Amino acid sequence: MAGKDKSKRSKPGLDDLGKPTRWRLQHDPVTPPMRSVDPETGAPVTHRRIIDTLGQLLANGAITPQMHEAGSMFRGHFRAAMLDGMRVSALMRVTSSGGDAPGERSTAARARIAGALAVFGGADTACGSCLWHVVGLEHSLREWAGRQGWGGRPVHHVQAQGILVGALNVLAVHYGLMPRAQAA
Repeated sequence: MAGKDKSKRSKPGLDDLGKPTRWRLQHDPVTPPMRSVDPETGAPVTHRRIIDTLGQLLANGAITPQMHEAGSMFRGHFRAAMLDGMRVSALMRVTSSGGDAPGERSTAARARIAGALAVFGGADTACGSCLWHVVGLEHSLREWAGRQGWGGRPVHHVQAQGILVGALNVLAVHYGLMPRAQAA
Protein backbone atom coordinates (compact mmCIF):
# COMPACT_ATOMS: atom_id res chain seq x y z
CA MET A 1 0.00 0.00 0.00
CA ALA A 2 2.72 2.46 0.98
CA GLY A 3 4.61 1.80 -2.28
CA LYS A 4 1.84 3.11 -4.59
CA ASP A 5 2.73 6.15 -6.60
CA LYS A 6 0.35 9.02 -5.87
CA SER A 7 1.38 10.85 -9.03
CA LYS A 8 -0.57 8.36 -11.19
CA ARG A 9 -3.91 9.69 -9.92
CA SER A 10 -5.63 11.92 -12.41
CA LYS A 11 -5.73 15.52 -11.35
CA PRO A 12 -8.60 17.72 -12.43
CA GLY A 13 -7.68 19.81 -15.44
CA LEU A 14 -8.74 23.35 -16.11
CA ASP A 15 -11.66 22.06 -18.20
CA ASP A 16 -13.01 20.14 -15.20
CA LEU A 17 -13.24 23.29 -13.06
CA GLY A 18 -16.05 24.67 -15.22
CA LYS A 19 -18.16 21.52 -14.93
CA PRO A 20 -20.59 20.74 -12.10
CA THR A 21 -19.30 18.24 -9.56
CA ARG A 22 -20.73 14.72 -9.29
CA TRP A 23 -22.40 15.78 -6.02
CA ARG A 24 -24.14 18.74 -7.73
CA LEU A 25 -25.33 16.55 -10.61
CA GLN A 26 -26.91 13.94 -8.33
CA HIS A 27 -29.16 16.48 -6.60
CA ASP A 28 -30.82 18.68 -9.20
CA PRO A 29 -30.59 18.74 -12.98
CA VAL A 30 -28.19 21.32 -14.40
CA THR A 31 -28.80 22.98 -17.74
CA PRO A 32 -26.12 22.88 -20.44
CA PRO A 33 -23.68 25.78 -20.19
CA MET A 34 -24.66 29.07 -21.79
CA ARG A 35 -21.73 31.17 -22.89
CA SER A 36 -21.94 34.94 -22.87
CA VAL A 37 -19.81 38.01 -22.30
CA ASP A 38 -19.58 39.89 -19.00
CA PRO A 39 -21.00 43.36 -19.77
CA GLU A 40 -18.56 45.15 -17.45
CA THR A 41 -15.27 43.46 -18.32
CA GLY A 42 -15.97 41.94 -21.73
CA ALA A 43 -14.54 38.62 -20.52
CA PRO A 44 -16.24 35.40 -21.68
CA VAL A 45 -18.28 33.68 -18.95
CA THR A 46 -20.20 30.43 -18.69
CA HIS A 47 -23.55 30.31 -16.91
CA ARG A 48 -25.20 27.15 -15.61
CA ARG A 49 -28.66 27.17 -14.11
CA ILE A 50 -29.97 24.71 -11.56
CA ILE A 51 -33.49 23.63 -12.41
CA ASP A 52 -35.66 24.18 -9.38
CA THR A 53 -38.91 22.51 -8.35
CA LEU A 54 -41.08 25.16 -9.99
CA GLY A 55 -39.04 24.94 -13.19
CA GLN A 56 -39.38 21.16 -13.27
CA LEU A 57 -43.15 21.34 -12.71
CA LEU A 58 -43.47 23.90 -15.50
CA ALA A 59 -41.32 21.83 -17.86
CA ASN A 60 -43.41 18.72 -17.12
CA GLY A 61 -46.65 20.60 -17.75
CA ALA A 62 -47.88 20.10 -14.18
CA ILE A 63 -48.31 23.85 -13.68
CA THR A 64 -49.15 26.74 -15.96
CA PRO A 65 -46.87 29.71 -16.62
CA GLN A 66 -49.14 31.82 -14.40
CA MET A 67 -48.73 29.36 -11.53
CA HIS A 68 -44.95 29.41 -12.06
CA GLU A 69 -45.00 33.20 -11.99
CA ALA A 70 -47.03 33.17 -8.77
CA GLY A 71 -44.48 30.84 -7.17
CA SER A 72 -41.65 33.08 -8.35
CA MET A 73 -43.40 36.12 -6.90
CA PHE A 74 -43.91 34.33 -3.57
CA ARG A 75 -40.22 33.33 -3.55
CA GLY A 76 -39.21 36.92 -4.31
CA HIS A 77 -41.37 38.27 -1.50
CA PHE A 78 -40.00 35.58 0.81
CA ARG A 79 -36.42 36.62 0.07
CA ALA A 80 -37.23 40.31 0.40
CA ALA A 81 -38.91 39.59 3.74
CA MET A 82 -35.65 38.00 4.90
CA LEU A 83 -37.46 34.89 6.15
CA ASP A 84 -35.06 32.40 4.62
CA GLY A 85 -32.69 32.39 7.57
CA MET A 86 -29.65 33.03 5.38
CA ARG A 87 -27.83 36.05 6.62
CA VAL A 88 -24.58 37.48 5.33
CA SER A 89 -22.47 40.22 6.77
CA ALA A 90 -22.18 43.30 4.66
CA LEU A 91 -18.64 44.25 3.77
CA MET A 92 -19.44 47.82 4.67
CA ARG A 93 -21.96 48.17 7.44
CA VAL A 94 -24.28 51.11 7.36
CA THR A 95 -25.46 51.98 10.81
CA SER A 96 -28.96 53.16 11.40
CA SER A 97 -31.05 53.95 14.42
CA GLY A 98 -33.18 50.88 13.73
CA GLY A 99 -30.40 48.37 14.38
CA ASP A 100 -31.47 44.93 13.16
CA ALA A 101 -35.10 45.92 12.64
CA PRO A 102 -36.41 45.13 9.16
CA GLY A 103 -36.64 48.00 6.72
CA GLU A 104 -39.70 49.19 4.82
CA ARG A 105 -39.11 46.81 1.91
CA SER A 106 -38.76 43.84 4.22
CA THR A 107 -41.80 44.82 6.25
CA ALA A 108 -43.93 45.22 3.11
CA ALA A 109 -42.73 41.83 1.81
CA ARG A 110 -43.61 40.21 5.15
CA ALA A 111 -47.11 41.67 4.87
CA ARG A 112 -47.44 40.20 1.35
CA ILE A 113 -46.30 36.78 2.59
CA ALA A 114 -48.72 36.94 5.52
CA GLY A 115 -51.54 37.91 3.15
CA ALA A 116 -50.76 35.06 0.79
CA LEU A 117 -50.56 32.51 3.61
CA ALA A 118 -53.80 33.83 5.12
CA VAL A 119 -55.59 32.70 1.95
CA PHE A 120 -54.60 29.13 2.90
CA GLY A 121 -55.37 29.50 6.60
CA GLY A 122 -51.76 30.18 7.64
CA ALA A 123 -48.42 28.40 7.46
CA ASP A 124 -49.70 25.51 9.59
CA THR A 125 -51.98 24.21 6.84
CA ALA A 126 -50.81 21.73 4.22
CA CYS A 127 -50.69 24.31 1.42
CA GLY A 128 -49.19 27.01 3.62
CA SER A 129 -46.48 24.71 4.92
CA CYS A 130 -45.67 23.48 1.42
CA LEU A 131 -45.37 27.03 0.08
CA TRP A 132 -43.21 28.09 3.02
CA HIS A 133 -40.77 25.19 2.78
CA VAL A 134 -40.73 24.28 -0.92
CA VAL A 135 -41.20 27.66 -2.58
CA GLY A 136 -39.92 30.02 0.13
CA LEU A 137 -37.06 28.05 1.66
CA GLU A 138 -36.46 26.16 -1.60
CA HIS A 139 -36.41 22.70 -0.06
CA SER A 140 -37.12 19.88 -2.45
CA LEU A 141 -40.64 18.54 -2.64
CA ARG A 142 -39.46 15.09 -1.51
CA GLU A 143 -37.61 16.62 1.43
CA TRP A 144 -40.70 18.52 2.58
CA ALA A 145 -42.91 15.48 2.08
CA GLY A 146 -40.62 13.12 3.99
CA ARG A 147 -39.32 15.34 6.77
CA GLN A 148 -41.73 18.17 7.34
CA GLY A 149 -44.96 17.08 5.73
CA TRP A 150 -48.09 18.52 7.17
CA GLY A 151 -48.51 18.81 10.91
CA GLY A 152 -45.26 16.88 11.41
CA ARG A 153 -46.64 13.82 9.59
CA PRO A 154 -44.85 12.67 6.45
CA VAL A 155 -46.75 12.94 3.18
CA HIS A 156 -46.26 10.77 0.08
CA HIS A 157 -44.33 12.75 -2.56
CA VAL A 158 -47.12 12.34 -5.13
CA GLN A 159 -49.62 13.86 -2.71
CA ALA A 160 -47.07 16.57 -1.91
CA GLN A 161 -46.91 17.51 -5.59
CA GLY A 162 -50.70 17.76 -5.67
CA ILE A 163 -50.64 20.00 -2.60
CA LEU A 164 -48.06 22.28 -4.23
CA VAL A 165 -49.92 22.43 -7.55
CA GLY A 166 -53.18 23.31 -5.77
CA ALA A 167 -51.43 25.95 -3.67
CA LEU A 168 -49.81 27.52 -6.74
CA ASN A 169 -53.18 27.60 -8.49
CA VAL A 170 -54.79 29.49 -5.61
CA LEU A 171 -51.71 31.71 -5.29
CA ALA A 172 -51.96 32.68 -8.98
CA VAL A 173 -55.56 33.78 -8.41
CA HIS A 174 -54.54 35.64 -5.23
CA TYR A 175 -51.83 37.57 -7.10
CA GLY A 176 -54.27 38.36 -9.93
CA LEU A 177 -52.39 36.35 -12.55
CA MET A 178 -55.41 34.16 -13.34
CA PRO A 179 -59.11 34.93 -13.14
CA ARG A 180 -61.00 32.93 -10.54
CA ALA A 181 -63.14 31.23 -13.23
CA GLN A 182 -60.02 29.93 -15.05
CA ALA A 183 -58.56 28.44 -11.87
CA ALA A 184 -61.54 26.19 -11.24
